[in-house]
Amino acid sequence: MSEIPAKATESEDPSDGARTKAAGERAAYDTQDSRATRASRHTQDSGHTQDSGHTQTSGHTQASRTPRDAHADAATASGFLADEVRPGDPVWQSSPPGSIYDYIKVASFSIGPDGLVDQWSLRAEQVFGIPAERAVGMDPIEAFIDPDLREQGQRKMAEILDGREWTGVVPFRMPDGADGGRGKDGLAEVYVMPTRTEGGEKAAVCIVVDVRTLRRMETDLAASQAIFGQSPFGFVLIDPELKVRRANQRFASLFGGTPDDHRGRDVHNYLPRAEADRVAATLRRVLESGDSITDMHVTGFLPGSDERRHWSVFLYRVHSGSGRPIGIAWLGTDITARRAAAREAAAARRNLALLNEAGARIGNSLDLETTARELLDVVVPGFCDLATVDLYQGLLAGDETPPGLADGSAELRRVAFASAVSDAPFVGGGAPVAVGAVHHYPFNSPCADALRTARPRHVPGEEGGLVQSTLAVPMVAHDTVVGLAQFARTKGSEPFGERDRDLAVELAARAAVCIDNARLYRREHERALILQRSLLPPGDPVASGLDIACRYLPGNASSDRPSEVGGDWFDVIELPGHRTALVVGDVMGRGLRAAVAMGELRSAVRTLALLDLEPAEVLSALDEIARGLGAPGGVQQATRAARRPREADLSEVYLATCVYAVYDSVTRRCTFANAGHLPPVLVEPGEAALMLDVPPGMPLGVGGEPFEEVEVELPEGALLALYTDGLVESRDHPLDEGLQAFVGALTDPTRPLEDVCDHVLNTLDSHHGEDDIALLMARVQGLPAESVGDWTLPREPRSVGRAREYARGQLLSWDLEPLVDTTELLVSELVTNALRYGEGDIRLRLLLDRTLVCEVWDSGLVQPRRRRARDTDEGGRGLQLVGLLSAAWGSRRTPRGKTVWFELPLPDGENGLTDPAEALLSLF
Repeated sequence: MSEIPAKATESEDPSDGARTKAAGERAAYDTQDSRATRASRHTQDSGHTQDSGHTQTSGHTQASRTPRDAHADAATASGFLADEVRPGDPVWQSSPPGSIYDYIKVASFSIGPDGLVDQWSLRAEQVFGIPAERAVGMDPIEAFIDPDLREQGQRKMAEILDGREWTGVVPFRMPDGADGGRGKDGLAEVYVMPTRTEGGEKAAVCIVVDVRTLRRMETDLAASQAIFGQSPFGFVLIDPELKVRRANQRFASLFGGTPDDHRGRDVHNYLPRAEADRVAATLRRVLESGDSITDMHVTGFLPGSDERRHWSVFLYRVHSGSGRPIGIAWLGTDITARRAAAREAAAARRNLALLNEAGARIGNSLDLETTARELLDVVVPGFCDLATVDLYQGLLAGDETPPGLADGSAELRRVAFASAVSDAPFVGGGAPVAVGAVHHYPFNSPCADALRTARPRHVPGEEGGLVQSTLAVPMVAHDTVVGLAQFARTKGSEPFGERDRDLAVELAARAAVCIDNARLYRREHERALILQRSLLPPGDPVASGLDIACRYLPGNASSDRPSEVGGDWFDVIELPGHRTALVVGDVMGRGLRAAVAMGELRSAVRTLALLDLEPAEVLSALDEIARGLGAPGGVQQATRAARRPREADLSEVYLATCVYAVYDSVTRRCTFANAGHLPPVLVEPGEAALMLDVPPGMPLGVGGEPFEEVEVELPEGALLALYTDGLVESRDHPLDEGLQAFVGALTDPTRPLEDVCDHVLNTLDSHHGEDDIALLMARVQGLPAESVGDWTLPREPRSVGRAREYARGQLLSWDLEPLVDTTELLVSELVTNALRYGEGDIRLRLLLDRTLVCEVWDSGLVQPRRRRARDTDEGGRGLQLVGLLSAAWGSRRTPRGKTVWFELPLPDGENGLTDPAEALLSLF
């Protein structure tokens, strides 16, 4: 019934008469059913979808052969069997899923010999909305046909009752009151079949279908055919037994043959077994649950091709008009190119992420081994399964151009290895190389060629080995090959491609620059350390009246991470008169420049200390020197630059803190001056440690501010501590907390100084580490009174003789008779000069400690000057004689004049004294 005539037509086929006769015979056979039984069946069948053959006379039902034959043909084509007949069931055959009657609702009724409705089916009640009680006995022409067409309808009815079949499209109008409303127009396709009653009278059976339903089916079928046949995707209908029922041309073009050739096949005919089993299980799940599958990826091969293909498949269950599942729709599209593009994009994203991670993680440390390990942490396992880094041993040792560097035969040291595979061998072939071992590659090996040409080489894996392939990538920094990185993948991993090779070169280049920077830093760091240590006092300094212990720890010695060299320094300078200068300073900043600036300031401190200047004067002079360190022209240039801001920006500023103290072992007095440094700490016997109140002043290099002095008398056995901020300052702890911890650690000043230093460093271990540490500790041991001889002489000539007598007597009391003659001669020369050129009273002082020191004081301000006398001169040789006979001599200013001094070594049997007579003769 897919072709519906546009107008009413008549069928004259002779075969129709045979079918009518057979229908009449079957009708006569079925008329034995009682009307009550048929009415009961009408009631029970009111909800069934197939009712074309169920009228009130079962004979009429069987007379409608053509629709029932179509129904049976559809059932046979669909492969479904009729349900079993159950007692009391008005339906003797159920419509199979997919039957045409699921979509077309066919109504039937019979017309008696009088032309009136004789029987009215339940489906007719549903279509026309008229119950059987009203319809039976109704004239269908009068009830349904338009008045203008009733005359023609009556003629047709007469022809039908005369024994002629008729098929046509008839416009009709429902009677008023049908289905409880006003009448409405419709268009029906009518199939009228003549029949006879059991009395032999002519009657008819009518089958009616709504034309609008047929038109809708026609449109739906055309649309379905267009979608199925013209779809650019592979479209397959799969029946409940998971067999292909229908395939479109696109699917057939991929897998070969015509669409009909694929009927009856299943997924195992198209996919590998494991993949087919997975897809079949998914199809069963969709058929059972009704849940659709969206974008399921399926992998397989096309016929005659070894290329792996990928498809994206959509699956959904298909239902009949009655809602019964009749199969699964498979809609697939080839996504092989899309998958390849996605893999490429994913690889690009992965590589970019890897490069980003490398930029963030490589180079955070200025240590060679750490930088190499950072590279391997990035690439294993994200890029490869095994990796090593070898660096030239000569470059690590500090050589700029180690032999064999150009041809790749120089020795290398393996500095790092990483593996994502347990018990994996070291890559590179040959004998395994352990981390830290020194080795070299054979000249004709791929690794040596990579080092020689500075180009990456692919090294295939050994037969039967774990490694599939290896990339040997030279590490090039600033056009210099510093080493070789090897990246290996084990069997089962994706082999290296061109993109991987480019990525490996980029990773190796980044790591090479960081490693070369670390190498240059290490070289500079070692040189700065050598410079810094060369400027520090060697061993434990010795000073008169002081027991001294010191500690110096570079930042990398007290921290897990290496740091730059700092500018911390300390010094112990012996001054005339058994006095000692104690210095601790810290140049702000780090690196070689800070170490050089520290060296310059330390040298300047020593020079100024030997001039015997007051502590405040020393710091003032150091401040001028520090201001001139950053300017090529020195202090004056720096001062001019300070007046011109543009030039000041070009000058490098060096700032430093320093505390300078001078201790006199005779008086046990210590004079302090501070330039922005942390305060000294004093621990007196039996007392708690305290920080001395020394005005901090401004740091060296700021300029313009005077420095103040503080004099403190130190008791015997007191402990004095000078230190730099690295000991007490930390990123994790505030300065005040570090100072309090340091003061609290100095609890027992009577312990040996070495033990005190160790105790302080161990106690403050959590408070330092990022900066250098300098610690200088001194215990006061004043010069005993019996080791001091002090006399005041009037300003008269006989004071020279008295001075000799005082000196002789004091030396004899000290059992220093070998020094008597030399001391008398030199004392007489100094006292004579004081009488001749000085002013005021004369003071003579002898000090005995590790050496003998003689001092002559007067109130004159004119400093003695040594000159070379001519042969004819009667004088001018006194200071020359002092210089010849003494170990050292000099003069210094005092608040009330000047002091001229000389020093003699104590006799110990090894160092002989110069004979005074020979010294006098040598002057002529």
